[in-house]
Amino acid sequence: MLTVLLTSRRVAPGLLTWQAWSALRAARRVLAGSASHPQIPALTAAGVSPEVVQAPAGVGSLAELLSAAAAGPDNPVVWLAPPGEDEDAALLAAISPAAGPAQVLHGSHDLPGSHLLDVVAIMDTLRVSCPWDARQTHSSLAPYLLEEAYELLEEIEEGDLAALREELGDVLLQVLFHARIAAERPGGYTIDDVADTLAAKLIRRHPHVFGSVSVSSAEDVSRNWEEIKKAERAERAVASQAGAPSVLDGVAFGQPALSLAAQLQRRAERTGVPVEGAEPPSSLAAGGGAELGAEPSSLTAEELGAELMRVVGRARAAGLDPELELRAAARRFAERVREWERSDR
Repeated sequence: MLTVLLTSRRVAPGLLTWQAWSALRAARRVLAGSASHPQIPALTAAGVSPEVVQAPAGVGSLAELLSAAAAGPDNPVVWLAPPGEDEDAALLAAISPAAGPAQVLHGSHDLPGSHLLDVVAIMDTLRVSCPWDARQTHSSLAPYLLEEAYELLEEIEEGDLAALREELGDVLLQVLFHARIAAERPGGYTIDDVADTLAAKLIRRHPHVFGSVSVSSAEDVSRNWEEIKKAERAERAVASQAGAPSVLDGVAFGQPALSLAAQLQRRAERTGVPVEGAEPPSSLAAGGGAELGAEPSSLTAEELGAELMRVVGRARAAGLDPELELRAAARRFAERVREWERSDR
């Protein structure tokens, strides 16, 4: 019996399945193609002594070597495949029938997310060895973060799943890059700290999954989420001595004006800000807008897009920049919301 043992280079040596250890202990010969195979020290410490053989190049030549070993008197034989290599199908097909039965055994498997270790290591190398990567800062990378996010959004809209996979990787690179830069600062943080912060936040904001809170719908989840975020904002305000928290705390005012306006309105609506406290009725009438919290109109997505395009056209005809003007209006809206929050209501 010949067993081709596959192991992951991302799993610590010696952390093998029960089936793998059983095959190793039952083998008369355990062969490895290099003395640097990472499993050798762990196996040796456990009483299994691998034999290093000169592994020839090519699947065919290797199959001949293993066929001869398996056909000999010292059976069964285990071949320690180089970590990460998965040529088992081609190798088994080339094994001589005279060698007897052969099998592939996965001694260890990559855990979900373990491939992220590869890109963390690559990022560390690039930061040290690449002149361009070495001189980047949080500020210099900011345009790339926006660019990659927009490219990802475009692929989502296009429905190109293959391209989406690549763009997700480009966005992930930005996260890894910023975390690597942060790790270099005195008192900075690493990508593991970023992951720990995210994990803690996800658990904290999902008490219906990780705690004892009961929910009956996605709407319940959204309401709980908002209450939790409200409490978090209050805690941050106390810690920073910044005064009373606002429902608008945490809103990114650097985002595009249209998404900024939408987020501000959502925040205001959820906190119960009356429309007269956030936007003067006269401006609503002049703009023909609907009140926050009003019943949805029959406006379709296509009609909305056309209406927004017409507004942009009107702005251009008047010599105005629609992005800048909407951003200014959004800031005025935000200030009226904060004034309402500071009032006695």
